[in-house]
Amino acid sequence: MSDLSIELHWQRATPVLQTGQYSNAHTVLYNNSFDVQVDAAPDWGGDPGNTNPEQALASALSSCHMMTFLALCAKAGWPVASYHDYAVAHLGKNHKGQMSVTRIDLHPVVRFDTGFDVEEAKLDEMQHRAHRYCFIANSLADSVEINIL
Repeated sequence: MSDLSIELHWQRATPVLQTGQYSNAHTVLYNNSFDVQVDAAPDWGGDPGNTNPEQALASALSSCHMMTFLALCAKAGWPVASYHDYAVAHLGKNHKGQMSVTRIDLHPVVRFDTGFDVEEAKLDEMQHRAHRYCFIANSLADSVEINIL
């Protein structure tokens, strides 16, 4: 299997590293091609103009779920025309009392080619199959509740 990597860079901008006196802002480089500005979530003092690790986790799950769903639909001959999702990562305390992403809600909306129709129950089952086969969901399965609404 392949190894997939990023590069992360943070540089202190203050004379010393002191609690509450430094920035968490950093850059993540993907594929030696593009940078994403990352910071702590706004509730933890981060810049709301930057992404944060919790959003990145929700994005990874949403993307993986969509790609798995599309692969299953292609195999089934379902002509997906568009797919939209609104993913939300919820922060809270886990069963150990530690702060974590406790739940990620996916809200996929799927549109098919004109003339194609599928029963709601079959569409729901396909979404749940996508969840079962999604690499990211399987990586999070023991620690995060994932709801496909």
